[in-house]
Amino acid sequence: MRTLRIYLALFAQMLKVRLSYRGDFVADLFATALGGLSSLLFVLLFFVPVKELGGWRRDEVLFVVGLSMMSYGIFATVSWNLFEFGDRYVIEGRFDRVLLRPISSLAQILFDQFRIPVLSETVIGAAVVAHAASSLGLVLTPLEWGFVAVTVLSGTAIYVFVFAILASVSFHFEDRIGVAPPVFNLIPLGRWPQDVFPWPIRWLLRFAIPFAFVAFHPATALLDRSRWAGYAVLAPAVAVAFGLLTVFFWRLGVRRYESTGS
Repeated sequence: MRTLRIYLALFAQMLKVRLSYRGDFVADLFATALGGLSSLLFVLLFFVPVKELGGWRRDEVLFVVGLSMMSYGIFATVSWNLFEFGDRYVIEGRFDRVLLRPISSLAQILFDQFRIPVLSETVIGAAVVAHAASSLGLVLTPLEWGFVAVTVLSGTAIYVFVFAILASVSFHFEDRIGVAPPVFNLIPLGRWPQDVFPWPIRWLLRFAIPFAFVAFHPATALLDRSRWAGYAVLAPAVAVAFGLLTVFFWRLGVRRYESTGS
């Protein structure tokens, strides 16, 4: 709770700083929203010549994409330092400053800066989910909306934990780019029906890099897809499992950290 209070205070302060330059903030917000809308445009254009993809209709795919966007927006707001971790914190030695503070080092990396305009993708995703549900004739109960909220939080945690584990590799192999970029490119694959992929990709997105649990598998519970029923409610468990792995690999990396020597 102490860490959460610090997080909220830092977020509020960062928001004040960003809003002090409102023109820049609005321009950044607009550009980020266009990036999110491009994902939707791709889906809409894809379904112009075809009616179904592996038995999935356009609005069902949009429902999954919307759920993923909601999680991605929150994740991308706090994750920027994970992608720059090897360069900024390990190679340049900024992690020394982190270790001097009496708070979790991983929490400091996540809370050090926020990409607030990216939250627009969460708002767009929520609108897409509501529109797709309406088009499909789904009337979600309060309990089902609660399931959506848990799904979004679990999906956000999965994204954060996967990339935190990848960031921890920088403690052992100093590299400015890191290993995150190739994995980041797999995020869109987790937004599409897993039926259309060959089994190695399905296995990868389910067990090794569990992006399928961010939105696809939880969505099947709401879309009444019985084939995937066994996986639909496992997103929170997957998030917890990767959270524990993150703690292990992060602590292992911190013990390995030797500063820059300068």
